Amino acid sequence: MATTINDLPDAILSNIIALISDSRTRNSISLVSHKFLQLERPTRTTIVLRGNARDLFMIPRCFRSVTHLDLSLLSPWGHSLLSSSSSSYDPHLLAHRLRQAFPSVTSLTVYARSPSVLQVLLSPQWPALRHLKLVRWHQRPHLPVGSDFSPVFDKCPSLSTLDLSEFYYWSEDLPPVLRDYPAISASLTKLDLLTTSFAEGFKSLEIQDIAAACPNLKHLLLACVFDPRYNGFVGDEALLSISRNCPKLTLLHLADTTSLSNTRGDPNEDGYSSEDARISRATLVDLFSCLPLLEELVLDVCKNVRDSGLALEALGSNRSKLKVLKLGQFHGVCMAIGSQLDGIALCRGLESLSIKNSADLDDMGLIEIARGCGKLTKFEVVGCKKITGKGLRTLASLLRKTLVEVGISACINLDAAASLKALEPVRDRIERLHIDCVWENLGEEDLGGIEEDTQEGVYDFNIHEVDEEEFENGRDEMDGMGNRKKCKYSSEASAKADCSYMASNGNGFWFKTWERLRYLSLWIGVGELLTPLPMAGLEDCPNLEEIRIKVEGDCRGRHKPAELAFGLSTLARYNQLSKMQLDCGDTLGFALTAPSGQMDLSLWERFFLNGIGDLMSLEELDYWPPQDRDVNQRSLTLPGAGLLGGCFALRKLFIHGTAHEHFLTFLLRIPNLRDVQLREDYYPAPENDMSTEMRVDSCSRFEDALNSRPILD
Repeated sequence: MATTINDLPDAILSNIIALISDSRTRNSISLVSHKFLQLERPTRTTIVLRGNARDLFMIPRCFRSVTHLDLSLLSPWGHSLLSSSSSSYDPHLLAHRLRQAFPSVTSLTVYARSPSVLQVLLSPQWPALRHLKLVRWHQRPHLPVGSDFSPVFDKCPSLSTLDLSEFYYWSEDLPPVLRDYPAISASLTKLDLLTTSFAEGFKSLEIQDIAAACPNLKHLLLACVFDPRYNGFVGDEALLSISRNCPKLTLLHLADTTSLSNTRGDPNEDGYSSEDARISRATLVDLFSCLPLLEELVLDVCKNVRDSGLALEALGSNRSKLKVLKLGQFHGVCMAIGSQLDGIALCRGLESLSIKNSADLDDMGLIEIARGCGKLTKFEVVGCKKITGKGLRTLASLLRKTLVEVGISACINLDAAASLKALEPVRDRIERLHIDCVWENLGEEDLGGIEEDTQEGVYDFNIHEVDEEEFENGRDEMDGMGNRKKCKYSSEASAKADCSYMASNGNGFWFKTWERLRYLSLWIGVGELLTPLPMAGLEDCPNLEEIRIKVEGDCRGRHKPAELAFGLSTLARYNQLSKMQLDCGDTLGFALTAPSGQMDLSLWERFFLNGIGDLMSLEELDYWPPQDRDVNQRSLTLPGAGLLGGCFALRKLFIHGTAHEHFLTFLLRIPNLRDVQLREDYYPAPENDMSTEMRVDSCSRFEDALNSRPILD
């Protein structure tokens, strides 16, 4: 009789199942047999509850080994589930049932609209709780300073990680609480204060207080203000305080609040801001020298940091462990004078590098970075107007052995076609990609400096100017180059010169298929079409599984588009596409009546979603409707609901906005739809619960109708 997987010892089967992270796959395994069910349940350590909080009897009680529990997505989303004033059930009973069902929780995520939620939930429930993430997109209630965090520090004596990245509060709330609980503050190792809804961020003195109160931090993420025109701006004193008080840091992320909006910059700007940051070269050197354990560093300053190359060389010391680096508004990162490496190119251990708004970074700088940072697996460039397709193509050739993730945005010389053509040397290796859908030069011969004659598509330089260590860092792939003085990094030239290492198909030509591409991110302006995407160079992506599309711009003042559809049906050519994030949240328009000759948001939403029903493999969709900022409304309209109702393959649909109850009934036509939720996860989330778009009863009635349907699989 043949041996099957069922004959393996239970210990081996448990280890195999424990390595599976996909929830649906785990659910399928648990349905194989009683044996597999009993083996799967104890290995599940993470669970996200998505039911309605009123249905206490539906809380699962078979996951006793869960240590990571997420309650932030319970329905109805964003409501005070554990507040006695807004619940039809006893909140203490809900907390008690959660404690019984999940006794081993050490990590918790919860939507805390008011401190009363934490008072009830954290009291005696999980004394070993070490990791806590708070979520709140609604406005802060009018309470004394520190009221949101006092229950946390009072009820969680073992706390080591606090994540407030999605929690709206005042920056002055946290430092006093940290001072009042010195023992817990000293035990914190991870503090994420990169709150996207902040208007101003933490001030210099507040950062100094946080650094002094938490000397054992290993991860610190902060939203702050580097603009010297503001009171309390972050400068030398705050950075020195961090480096001297928190020497154990392995991750440091400091970002100006203006960089958190995720809006695309203007590629026509020269790259220099109007003000210089008050950060000296000596301070940067001191910061880098005092943090020898640093592995990930993000400094997105949004104000000029000039002549930074010499300071960045301190990061390239032999004892540096830095692997991830992101710089925003740093100039002079790599001077590329002669053949000697300098600046950021000396950070040989880097595996991920992102450079944003570096005004003087040019093609020769890219080449020097590729020569020095031979281990890069991820490279991102944003708002660098001096680089061209020729320099990017040379970088891709030099990093062909390692590069798997690339992002190109707001670079004036790199539109969609030029970016994709420049990446031809690594087309068969890229797994994740971001480009801007700018079609200006589509079909033209000169694509960002890359000529049709591929011999002119890259730069020449003397290979022998690369030193021995660079060959050890990845340049040793250049077999057969010892007797050659120069080699052009292009497809046809490589074939002629016997440099076949850059054309793995053996024919001396670049791959035409994005064989390993699984994630694609696109930015596109309002009024542009998605249909030219295949023609730009993404016609063949056989394994593309997930796509994110961000539509940005102001619809107001625009006339009706000439085309009826945005072009989502173009994506039907990608047969494996199962997940999509369609983000129109930064698309502005008129939610109510539009002026004569213009379209309101319902008609724009029809334009964006037209053709989405043609994506027959799409199973999961996150959708951000367009917004009217004047009335703070992001709502699914009737045309949008009707078009989403035609996506018959969908299993999960998350609408990041509001919707009328009767519009949601269109979604009941989708046969296998299992999970639908309205999430107002933007600031400020609407407060008016009397609207039918946000009323608890409306959401509950739709969920009851959805859950009462038979699901085929």
